[in-house]
Amino acid sequence: MSEPSSTSTTESQATENSSGYVVVARRYRPRNFDELVGQQHVGQALRNAIETNRVGHAYLFTGARGVGKTSTARIFAKALNCPGAPNSAPDQDSDISRAIDSGEDVDVIEIDGASNRGIDEIRSLRANAGVRPSRSRFKIYIIDEVHMLTTPAFNALLKTLEEPPEHVKFIFCTTDPEKIPITVLSRCQRFDFAPVELQEIVSRLRYIVDSEESEADESALELIARRAAGSMRDSQSLLEQVLSFSTGKLTAEHVHSMLGTANDERLHQLAHALASRDAAAALKLMDTAVDEGVDAGKLAEQLLGYFRDLMAVTVGCDASMLRHASASMYQALQDLGEQWGLQTVLAVVGLIDQTLVRTRHSVYARVLLEATLIQICNLPDLQHIVDLAESAQQANHLNHAGSPTQTEKKNIPLNAKSPKQRIAPEAGGKEGQASSGKSPQAPPQNSTRPQLDQTETHVQSEHASSVQGQRRTDSDGPPMATPPDAVISNGSLGNQREGQGDEKKINPSPPEPTQSIPWKPENVEKIWRVVIDQLESMTESLARMVERIEHAGPNRAKLHLSPDASLAKRRLDSTEHREAIMSSLKQLTGDTIHFDVILQRSSTKKTEPKPSVSKPSRMQRMREIENHQLIKDCLEVFEAEIVGIDKPR
Repeated sequence: MSEPSSTSTTESQATENSSGYVVVARRYRPRNFDELVGQQHVGQALRNAIETNRVGHAYLFTGARGVGKTSTARIFAKALNCPGAPNSAPDQDSDISRAIDSGEDVDVIEIDGASNRGIDEIRSLRANAGVRPSRSRFKIYIIDEVHMLTTPAFNALLKTLEEPPEHVKFIFCTTDPEKIPITVLSRCQRFDFAPVELQEIVSRLRYIVDSEESEADESALELIARRAAGSMRDSQSLLEQVLSFSTGKLTAEHVHSMLGTANDERLHQLAHALASRDAAAALKLMDTAVDEGVDAGKLAEQLLGYFRDLMAVTVGCDASMLRHASASMYQALQDLGEQWGLQTVLAVVGLIDQTLVRTRHSVYARVLLEATLIQICNLPDLQHIVDLAESAQQANHLNHAGSPTQTEKKNIPLNAKSPKQRIAPEAGGKEGQASSGKSPQAPPQNSTRPQLDQTETHVQSEHASSVQGQRRTDSDGPPMATPPDAVISNGSLGNQREGQGDEKKINPSPPEPTQSIPWKPENVEKIWRVVIDQLESMTESLARMVERIEHAGPNRAKLHLSPDASLAKRRLDSTEHREAIMSSLKQLTGDTIHFDVILQRSSTKKTEPKPSVSKPSRMQRMREIENHQLIKDCLEVFEAEIVGIDKPR
């Protein structure tokens, strides 16, 4: 980055002496391509276009505020209208260059798109564009904030923009290119201006301070550059403001005092108080900052920037990724990130962002920020929760790999902390022998399911227990899950070992099968209910569609379905589902029960039509559910939304 030429400095001093004080941003405005700060790619492209005679008729400069769009447009205009021929390094002392720098050249027309946005102004521009320039080679129109033009104004400009007279050039500047119609964008050469990097801003500010014969600490200039957020003009305006405030050497304390911001050390102390869950200390630090002139809204903005840097450091970024904190705090941020955890840092960023949105619409910014600080102090350790979930998932994979069936994992209690608490079937049998004095029973040949500590099973249904015992003693089938009517409760196996023989103990051997239920008309409904509970999911769903089961004689039954259940009848008649039902009936009754699936006949008797209540439509059902008070409370508490409504099974 080169420094301003002596001629430009002399010219600015002359302007200052003749017309009064000129602000820093205007006095040190770049006047050639070499002086552009942070936009070398744009300057090089425009210089090459001039030197190779590839100058277009319309250009679009886009970028944030204060990054040099209008200054580049003026430099480009001076290069195109340089006396003699276009020159990428125009003479700064010529009358044309001086007039363009001051905005008074008759052939370089600068238009504010925000105040001249109507179709009448564009019609006037089109009429004047046909007039040749008075003393220069080109008539150049620089339209700033061009996105503010109305749609009719853009439409009126299209034809002239596509085929302008050979002596007319258009340069559009905007901070919001998304609002420009695509028909205009396609007719322009677009150049995107990037935010100016921090060190380039600091170097430029250092040059300005030296030129103003002032003194400033490097930390103070860095604070100003960070506050400018990539805008060269904003940094120059802030520098001029703090130079007027300070009487001697400019320091970081002067900058914080003038801008109403908190220093990095105060932010770090506040973050440490939040990480330590010390709400009182956090509020005290904030109260001290506000008493010293720090604005609560700006403090919230600084906290958001601080936690942004903390987030970047926590995920492993180096010091070059810091945007709001100084590089010297990198190690402190790293230690704090390890203490807090990434998930908690992300939650804090979200909370502060919500607070900033709320403070813009409230006069109680301090109260809102204090409430947010207390809320952060009471956040759960989200990173610890995530780590526990990952550990549980890994343990689940390990258990799945080490167990023969998926049903065994359902018997693992939630309070089991380690595999050491599990007791092998053989060990359980030996300990049961020691506590009760009875000889151990041999476990089933295929029983690989471990007996778990602190668990006892109470079986409420005698028939379900019998079926379970028969399944578990089957040497060919896998071990079955606990029946639906079994209740698992926490107990103390240690108390049983001490002699409490009146309590039920875990027996590794299956219970003895009880007497089967005889196939009689009075037992049909009871048998069918138990059978349904023992079936697999698909067969169970089909069995529940049976409206009535009828005793049709010895070892015979009839399953009655509704008249419109023909599909269910075909499936129940299939070999797969029929054998499953017959197998369950045989295990329960001891006999092979054959059954027929019958569709009930619809009644042909004419009856008076009964007033039927129409079923609510899907939209009505959704509205009823959305208006339910419990659903409203859940949506409000968890900040959730309804994504779907399933029919009850």
